[in-house]
Amino acid sequence: MTIQEAKKYVIKKIKASSASPELDADVLLQALLGKDKTFVLLNRDLGLLAEQESRLEEWSDARAQGLPVAYIIQKKEFYGLAFYVNQSVLIPKPDTEILVARAVEIISERITARSGGAAALSSTPKTGGPLFVCDMCTGSGCVALSVFRTLLDDERIPLDETPFFVLADISAAALDVAQKNARALLSSQELERVKFVQSNLFELVPQKFDIILSNPPYIPHDQARALLQDGRSEPLLALDGDVGARGDFSGSDDGLEVFRRLALEAKERLNPGGNFLCETGEYNAAAAAEFLRANGYVNVGIELDLEGQKRVVCARA
Repeated sequence: MTIQEAKKYVIKKIKASSASPELDADVLLQALLGKDKTFVLLNRDLGLLAEQESRLEEWSDARAQGLPVAYIIQKKEFYGLAFYVNQSVLIPKPDTEILVARAVEIISERITARSGGAAALSSTPKTGGPLFVCDMCTGSGCVALSVFRTLLDDERIPLDETPFFVLADISAAALDVAQKNARALLSSQELERVKFVQSNLFELVPQKFDIILSNPPYIPHDQARALLQDGRSEPLLALDGDVGARGDFSGSDDGLEVFRRLALEAKERLNPGGNFLCETGEYNAAAAAEFLRANGYVNVGIELDLEGQKRVVCARA
């Protein structure tokens, strides 16, 4: 079977279950061969090895059953970085990149303020020492690690002025994925500024932070279960926003039960003037923002995603 024949085979196999069968076929072939798109295009007559054909058949079967390509190849690009993913974590979504971009902007401003730079915002507390950032419900670690990697790549910010990060999640399996990504994206010296904690929200995270980031479960209870009927196999724990503190159904169906607990706990863990940035759904972002205002947060705002949908609520303690 040549590459061209293999592509036709995959498209035929998955076209009933995929909205983008040609793109999926290209991505699977690139992962199978360990080559880029140009190589696949220019080597259409190259024959596959028997083991490659067998693996491609397995992958095509999995995709035909609804399993996302990212889980099949165990990789997803996010914010210009390659992240390892498996079915213990959500697949990073482009919408979440606005959370990263806003976090980088705020943290950069606060670093400038701490060093007394002229560009510092007048409302930013000017205190010494490093910043401490928590990424709650970290999953694959894509949010915190993208933020950290971006700050590290900014030549204006020395390593010793970058924040310390705590990546927390209730799932040990998710933290394993986050740690694997951290080792792939950070040097041993950079890793010294990152800590991983398994915790039910802030239950086992007692310290205070300057910035708290989160992409928590925020899909309404019934809708979260309906989403999984297509075979996507994402973890329900990372989708259902109406789970109570002990893991039971809270009885609400607005997707904000986890957010409400998170916001209240975060307020207690933020230093004065600290920033809280949280992704939520376009259908409940306004309610999330109102909850923050009603519970003592200030400067509450909503950031729009790439499609103009309400996506991230931002506030200060």
